[in-house]
Amino acid sequence: MAKGTESRVFGKRAPQHVLIFASGEKIRHMTIRPWMAALTFCFLGIFAIGYLGATSYLVIRDDLIGATMARQARMQYDYEDRIAALRAQLDRITSRQLLDQQVVEQKVEKLLEQQNALFSRHGKLGSLLNRAEESGLTTPEPPTPAMLQPPAQERQASLSGGSGGVQAIEKLLSGKTSATPLQTPTALGYAPLRENIADRADRVFSKVTLSLKNIEKEQLAKIADLTTGASETADAIAAILKRTGVEVASADNGAEDATDGVGGPYVAPQTNIGAFDASLDELDAALSRLESVRETARDLPFGNPAPGRPVTSRYGNRIDPFLGRMALHAGIDFQASTGDDVKSTGSGKVISAGAASGYGNMVEIDHGQGITTRYGHMSKILVKEGDEIAAGEVIGRAGSTGRSTGPHVHYEVRRDGNPIDPVHFLNAGMKLTTYLN
Repeated sequence: MAKGTESRVFGKRAPQHVLIFASGEKIRHMTIRPWMAALTFCFLGIFAIGYLGATSYLVIRDDLIGATMARQARMQYDYEDRIAALRAQLDRITSRQLLDQQVVEQKVEKLLEQQNALFSRHGKLGSLLNRAEESGLTTPEPPTPAMLQPPAQERQASLSGGSGGVQAIEKLLSGKTSATPLQTPTALGYAPLRENIADRADRVFSKVTLSLKNIEKEQLAKIADLTTGASETADAIAAILKRTGVEVASADNGAEDATDGVGGPYVAPQTNIGAFDASLDELDAALSRLESVRETARDLPFGNPAPGRPVTSRYGNRIDPFLGRMALHAGIDFQASTGDDVKSTGSGKVISAGAASGYGNMVEIDHGQGITTRYGHMSKILVKEGDEIAAGEVIGRAGSTGRSTGPHVHYEVRRDGNPIDPVHFLNAGMKLTTYLN
């Protein structure tokens, strides 16, 4: 029921609505104003809109969830494909590193073989150099295996901070490459890979190998110089000996002489002898010949029985002081006082020591190769028959025993029992001084 009161809205009165509630004898009423009606309609509209929205969400929720899951599945597939690609690339890098590791190990083994060969060569060369030094040849210090490291700048450039060939090899063998399998996908997939282990190993080993070759060339050059020096010295000594009538086998005919009285089963010649071993054999042969020639020269009488004393009578025909007519003087006489030392002019064995007709007290020494020396008119003999005498050893004292007019040293050189002029041996001895000391 509407109450008759009016309100004016835009010039009109809107009717007011009154709700009457009756409960028994009680009657209540409530006036419904316009704003209350508007509020009620707004609330109902909002509720309707929310209900419709919730209903729509429930309807399309499954589609939204499916789309989201599909998008996540696509992303997962993309990541799995990327991981598979990176894993394949990682496997390729690992395989390459294993191959590089094998290459490095092979090169290290080859380098160790070269180093062992160098140690062996150094040992052989050391003994020969000692012999050469004992022979008086100039022997510069040979390069040792410790000198195999490349120069510091080369090591720095080749190893990117390495401190030596050995450390570089250890670093290479440890697997510390420039691009390791644990790098990020970006570095593996897109960043350019740096220098790998094989390239670095190639540069390191090429430098070490070059250093080894240079050392070998230097050793070969020094061995050749020593061989030439030994051969020239031996030839010079042999030439001096030849002028005195002593024949010494030369380097050319020595092999021919060695073929006499030899034999044995046939064995194919060695073809794997390297240049270094061949050069060592040549040096060994040259030193052996030099030692043999020097030993021969030291044994023969090239010394002076009375050093510093003048010659008073030479070898040859002269007026005999006792008979007054020409006679052969079979030796040379040195001025000396009674008691002065008389020295052996070479090493050998005493074959006579005592009084001899015309010689007085005489000592005769056999020097080999048919050559003997005699020392006469001595006042005292200090050796006995059978003694081994060294060159320069005092064998007696000067005197005037036997057929002599005064104290002096009578010295003779004989070949196969026949006297020869001792001056030839004395002159040869002065020339040999530079080669025998």
